[in-house]
Amino acid sequence: MNKIEFAKRIAARLSISQREALTFISAYENILADALIDEGMMVSQGFGTFTLWSQSERPGRNPKTGIPVTIPSRNSVKFKPGKGLLEYLNSKGKRKD
Repeated sequence: MNKIEFAKRIAARLSISQREALTFISAYENILADALIDEGMMVSQGFGTFTLWSQSERPGRNPKTGIPVTIPSRNSVKFKPGKGLLEYLNSKGKRKD
């Protein structure tokens, strides 16, 4: 699912316009990013926890040339699903493959 499809589903569920849903999604993304920068984590009870983590600088190599390079440190995000989400995924959310 992409952002537009997500906005359509939110708009339908909340009886709002798709533009309002996109505004909501953008605000959520910005607030989540700000919370990660300011506090290092964001917890959504029952859904999961987003945690900021730093990967340290490490040695690597260019696979094309074999020349050793240093891969710079960077920040990334880890997500740990909450109990409610896991229960939903393992009961009601069974996929029909």
